[in-house]
Amino acid sequence: MNDKKKEIIDESKKKELPEGLWVKCSKCEHILLKKEYDENFCVCPKCGHYERLKPNQRIEFLVDKKSFKEYDSKLKSSNFLDFPGYDEKIAISVHDGVVSGEAKIGGYPVIIAAMDFSFMGGSMGSVVGEKITRAVEAAIKKNRSLIIVCSSGGARMQEGIISLMQMAKTSAALAKLADSGNGYISILTDPTTGGVAASFAMLGDINISEADALVGFAGPRVIEQTIRQQLPTDFQGSKFLEKHGAVDIISDRKNLKNTVIKLLKFFDK
Repeated sequence: MNDKKKEIIDESKKKELPEGLWVKCSKCEHILLKKEYDENFCVCPKCGHYERLKPNQRIEFLVDKKSFKEYDSKLKSSNFLDFPGYDEKIAISVHDGVVSGEAKIGGYPVIIAAMDFSFMGGSMGSVVGEKITRAVEAAIKKNRSLIIVCSSGGARMQEGIISLMQMAKTSAALAKLADSGNGYISILTDPTTGGVAASFAMLGDINISEADALVGFAGPRVIEQTIRQQLPTDFQGSKFLEKHGAVDIISDRKNLKNTVIKLLKFFDK
């Protein structure tokens, strides 16, 4: 068989493979079956890299099947500062950086919110702050525990001071939740930084971090350039944060739901 005929046969075989059957790890580029990858909660079995997840994936992995009911799905930001290009970004947004609602986890009714780093770096603007605040208020009203899955680069610069105001707004709402006696579990994923880390992300009664998540206010490079000192290699990593008391639990993604259920059982006492 000549090389040209062999090439045609190989190409025909490629076309027979269903699309989306394989995925490639974004870190080590290992190729694996998508089904196996999903069953491993989107963690690479070769290098252990945690792929960043969309809110719907986060919720699917955490809550009981068919128990999620979304809140505030029609809330949209507005370009009140006439920031160039912001209108176009708002137009293509599905949930403006966070999905919130009610669900059950291990049979326990909860209020849950999950942030979306894929939309404008999970930045917190007026709508993200409003959705988080409404989720907190719902937890108080319905007497439920609150869970927030955090993933953000910080405040949304396109909304200026209004974005920064959401730090105080969400923190004040969480103070009322604490007074109500309902539990708050903050799940820190890669990355959780900036104004989100400086507000509601680090205010959990229990702060859980996924393995190897970057969590902090300013990034390591910015800090090194500012203080002109080299930081530890694990600085702002989950193990570093646990060692220094900022994180209570480090959980593998596959064990995260069971960890949350145990905490909900504790809060339910």
